[in-house]
Amino acid sequence: MTDQQRLVIARPSGRTSAAEDGLSALLAAYHLRTQAEKGEAVADVDDLPDRYRAEISDPWTAFGHDAVLVARLGDAAVGCLVVTAPVEGQSEIKRLWTDPAVRGRGIASGLLEAALAHTAEHGVGTVRLSVWQWRTGAISLYERFGFSVTESWDARDGLVCMRRTAA
Repeated sequence: MTDQQRLVIARPSGRTSAAEDGLSALLAAYHLRTQAEKGEAVADVDDLPDRYRAEISDPWTAFGHDAVLVARLGDAAVGCLVVTAPVEGQSEIKRLWTDPAVRGRGIASGLLEAALAHTAEHGVGTVRLSVWQWRTGAISLYERFGFSVTESWDARDGLVCMRRTAA
């Protein structure tokens, strides 16, 4: 890939195979890396918890009511992000992932911009997310986009909960 390639953020159609559009591979990389970072490394996707395997094998069912964004450079899927369907004016950002080989090119920022534009278009007043405390780069990115640390809604150790309210 060259730097000349244009970043495209798309909402792929559920009619395409998630393997064909690269989403399954991105989700697999995200979950395998996260398990390793938590000190619970697994050999491959088959060893992940059921809920994560379900996302990887059929993301269009797992995220059926949500907005799934995929960043592409040329023909390659290089990043993803899920925005949950709004509930009582609130959505959640999940599964933000950029292929490590192309980090530093603004892909995560592009995905976040697209996600926040999507939530604004749908009248979402609050966007929340959770991130592991060791992912300091991601936390800094979220803070640059106006997210701030808030009281946790998830009791897992090491998880930082953040929230952003529409201006």
